[in-house]
Amino acid sequence: MDTLEENTTLGTAKSWWMLSISTIAFTWCFAGWMLNGVLVTFLVDNGQFNWAPQEMGWLIGIPVLSGAVFRLPFGIATDKWGGRLVFTLLLFFIAVPMFLLSYCNSFWQFFIASFGFGFAGSSFAVGIAYTSSWFPKRSQGLALGIFGAGNAGAAITMLVAPHLLNWFTENGENLEGWRRLPQIYAGVFLLVGILFFLTTTTRIKESDVEKKFSERMKVLACPRVWRFGMYYFFVFGGFVALSQWLIPYYVNVYSTTVVMAGVLVAIFSFPSGMIRALGGWMSDRWGARIVLYWVFGISIICCFLLIVPQMDIHAPGSGVMARRAGVITEVTDDSITVESTGFDPMLYAIKAKLACLVSDEERNSGLLVFPRSTSWQESIVEVGQEIEKKELLARGVTHIFFQANIWIFTFLCFIIGSVMGIGKAAVYKHIPNYYPDDVGTVGGMVGVIGGLGGFVCPVLFGYLLNWSGLWTTCWMFFACVAALCLIWMHSVVQTMIKKDAPDLYGRI
Repeated sequence: MDTLEENTTLGTAKSWWMLSISTIAFTWCFAGWMLNGVLVTFLVDNGQFNWAPQEMGWLIGIPVLSGAVFRLPFGIATDKWGGRLVFTLLLFFIAVPMFLLSYCNSFWQFFIASFGFGFAGSSFAVGIAYTSSWFPKRSQGLALGIFGAGNAGAAITMLVAPHLLNWFTENGENLEGWRRLPQIYAGVFLLVGILFFLTTTTRIKESDVEKKFSERMKVLACPRVWRFGMYYFFVFGGFVALSQWLIPYYVNVYSTTVVMAGVLVAIFSFPSGMIRALGGWMSDRWGARIVLYWVFGISIICCFLLIVPQMDIHAPGSGVMARRAGVITEVTDDSITVESTGFDPMLYAIKAKLACLVSDEERNSGLLVFPRSTSWQESIVEVGQEIEKKELLARGVTHIFFQANIWIFTFLCFIIGSVMGIGKAAVYKHIPNYYPDDVGTVGGMVGVIGGLGGFVCPVLFGYLLNWSGLWTTCWMFFACVAALCLIWMHSVVQTMIKKDAPDLYGRI
C-alpha cells in the first residue's frame, strides 16, 4: 500500500496509469448510468410496456437520484479504505442489478433494478478522491479534468445503444431481444472491475485511516462546501438534465426523429465530457475562480439567446383612428373616406397586407436565422356607419415569425455544454486546494448536490412547460441559476478582498 508520505512526483508513469484506468472505469459507469434514457424510451415507443409519461420519468430519473445520494458515503469510504477496493467492489455490485434488469417485466422490477445500477453515478466521488491522491496540487486540476472527461460516457450510450437495440430486436420484429443490452453492459462492468483491481494500487493517507466518521462530517458545516455544491448543481446537474431533456425538446420543437435527436444531443454531451481536461488545465494555469467567472458569464449569455421560443404569432399592431366625427362614405383595400359636416371629405390610408411573410419552402428548409415581421391594417367599419372622434377605423395586425434555427440552437447548446464541462473541472479544482484531507467527503457532498440537480431539473422543466406552454422555460431557469452562482461567487470575492486587502478594495 502506497501512502502520501511518499514523494508524489515519484512514479509518474504509475500515476498516469491510475488516472487512465480510473477514467476508463468512470466512462463506462457514466454510460451505464444514462442507459434508461434510451432503453425506457425504446421499450415504450415500441409498445413493449405501456408506461405512462410519469412512470417513464421515474424510471429515467431514479438511477440519477440513487447515484447522486450515495456519492457522499462512497466518497467517505474512499478516504478510509482507498479507491482500489471501493471502486472495484462498486463495479462488481453494479453488474448485478444491471444484469437483473434483463429479467424485469413490470414497472417496480425496473424501478428496483434501476435504483441498483444507478450506483454507477457514485463512482465519480470514488474516482475524484482516488485520482487526486496520485498528483501534486499544481497538476490536480488537469488530472481531475481528464478523469471527469468520463462524462462522455453519456454520448457513448446515446450513440451506440439505439443501434444495438435495433440490431438485437431485428428492427423491432423481435422485441424480446432488448434483454441482451443490459446483459452486455453488466458483462463490461465485470471486465472493467477485474481490470481495475488487477492493475491499480491502494493508496490511503495515513491520517485518514483512523479518522472517525464524525470528524469527517465536520467539514460539511462549512458554507463554502455548499457554495461549491451550488456551482456543481448548475455545471453538472444542468449537464445531466439537458442530456435527457434535449431529446424530447428536439422531437417536440423541431419534429426530429428520436435517432436524429440522439445525434444532436451527443453534440451537446460529448464535448462537455472531453473538454473537461481543458478546464482542469485552465484552472491550474489561471485559477478556478477566474475560469468560473467566464463559465457563468458565457452560460448566462447563451441562455438568454435561447430563451426566445419558436414563434408564428399575430399580435395587435398600430391602427387608424378617426381625427373627427363623421360618416363613412367609402371603404377600399387601401383607404377609408369619412365625410364630416362643414369639412372636406377626409381620406385615411390603410396599410395593405403582404402576400406572404414566409413561404412553405422557407419553412420546410429550417434555414431561416433572423426573425421576420410584417404589419398591416384591416378595416372594421362599413359604408354609411357614423363614427365618433378617435374611434378606431382600422385595426393593426403584426405577424412575427421566428424559426429558432435548429443549427444555431444546436451550436448554442454546444457552447453551453462545453463551458459546463470546463466548469465541472474548475469546481473540483477548488476542492483539493481548500480541503486536501477531505477530498472524498467534500467531493462526495458536492457531487450529491450536482447529481440531485440532474434529477430535480427535468422535473422542474416539466412543471414549467405545463404552466407556461413554452419549452424555452428551461433556459430561463438555467439563466437564473447561473446568475445566482455568479452573484454569490462575486460577493464572496468582494468580501475576501475587503477583509484581506482593504486598501485594494477601496480602489475597486
